[in-house]
Amino acid sequence: MPPILSIEPRFPERLRALGLNGEGVRVMVAVSGGLDSVALLHLMRFAAGEPGMDVVAAHCDHAMRAHSGEDARWVAGLCRAWGVPLWTRRAHAELRGEAEARAWRYGALREMMREAGATHLATAHHADDQAETVLFRVLRGAGIDGLAGIAERAAGGLVRPLLPYWRAEVRDHVRRAGLRWREDPTNRTAAYARNRIRRLLPVLERDAAPGARRSLARLAEVARAEGAAWNAVLAPLEGEAARWEDGALLVVRSALAGYDSALAARLLRRLLAPFGGAPGLRGTRAALQFITAAPSGRTLQLPGGVRIRTEFGVARIERAGGGQGGAGQDTPVRVASERGEGTAAVGGAELRVRWWTAEWGAEAAEAGSATVALLAEGLRTPLLVRGWRPGDRLGTAGGTRKLKKLLGERRVPRGARARLPVLADADGRALWASAVGQDPSTLPRPGAAALLISIGDG
Repeated sequence: MPPILSIEPRFPERLRALGLNGEGVRVMVAVSGGLDSVALLHLMRFAAGEPGMDVVAAHCDHAMRAHSGEDARWVAGLCRAWGVPLWTRRAHAELRGEAEARAWRYGALREMMREAGATHLATAHHADDQAETVLFRVLRGAGIDGLAGIAERAAGGLVRPLLPYWRAEVRDHVRRAGLRWREDPTNRTAAYARNRIRRLLPVLERDAAPGARRSLARLAEVARAEGAAWNAVLAPLEGEAARWEDGALLVVRSALAGYDSALAARLLRRLLAPFGGAPGLRGTRAALQFITAAPSGRTLQLPGGVRIRTEFGVARIERAGGGQGGAGQDTPVRVASERGEGTAAVGGAELRVRWWTAEWGAEAAEAGSATVALLAEGLRTPLLVRGWRPGDRLGTAGGTRKLKKLLGERRVPRGARARLPVLADADGRALWASAVGQDPSTLPRPGAAALLISIGDG
């Protein structure tokens, strides 16, 4: 391991690289009370060297273990001592497992960001977290996108200032500054996969692959570069190989057949994403073989109610008609331009859809039975206005929940659910649902660019 260098003199340049300098920047630091988050808050508060940057803190109490409230009180005392405003949230519903806790935590953090008027949310992920994440995904057989690991920036102003630094460097800063922190007892249990991976890496470095951590971090960099290259190649091909018509995606069969098989498979996965995700490796190969070789008039049913039908020179991809979702008439909303309009058919009813961009906080709203305002930064397009589908989940302040349950809680009759529009992104993630509301993580912040979508009767 190379000599440990102090983070502090390098940190201001790191913040400038993330765009966290200048007037009007307010960063909310997620602080659990553990060593990493305490180090990040200390660096942001005392070593940033950016007079225009304002720092606030947020603490989430998952209420998943006894005495978790003591961490919240300790963090509150730390923030008082350092002169940092603090926002807190405690989970009131039972959280089951890491995934549910993470979903609740990020929902709560986004809600506190809006309350605090924060422009960015900073978490304390570092280079060891990156290596552990990549190793975990390697063992699960992830592709290029998964191997890219943790991004230093993400949608909604999420930033990770410590990502280039190793755990040893973070600990060194804590030692130099004489900081105290809280130990989370769950870090010592083997019940969580992240703890088992953390214990596996030192064994690999000792017995099989010295420098494995740095190799895994480099793998993430390579995967991110490969992913960016793929996106640059696929974006123009998508327009050449497919078009939307009457709520269905028409794929030119000869175009797909003319591409290299790996390129065609990746393009097909990209095309299938707006329908709620793409099949796995075998499913993608089967769908590609069907589209390029099946005679006209044949039908292939994919999981999740997606149907592919060959029609001479094209393959029609659409949601199967009927069922609870009633989404056979999905209509994509393309947001490449700043303004546009179209018509969606949901549950037999036509809905006029208009969209435009504006700076949030200006005179942005227009008339309509529903106007959804989304933070434009980081949106996965094209968006779809469609009917709800079994399996849809929506982010809430209390975490991600099944849309079916949310509709039931609001006493929406089953017969009426097929007529309720849902707005989803290109990955199939629900962003807003009629009669329920909007994922709070997608709400725009004052002064930011917003995409506004009006959904009304045709």
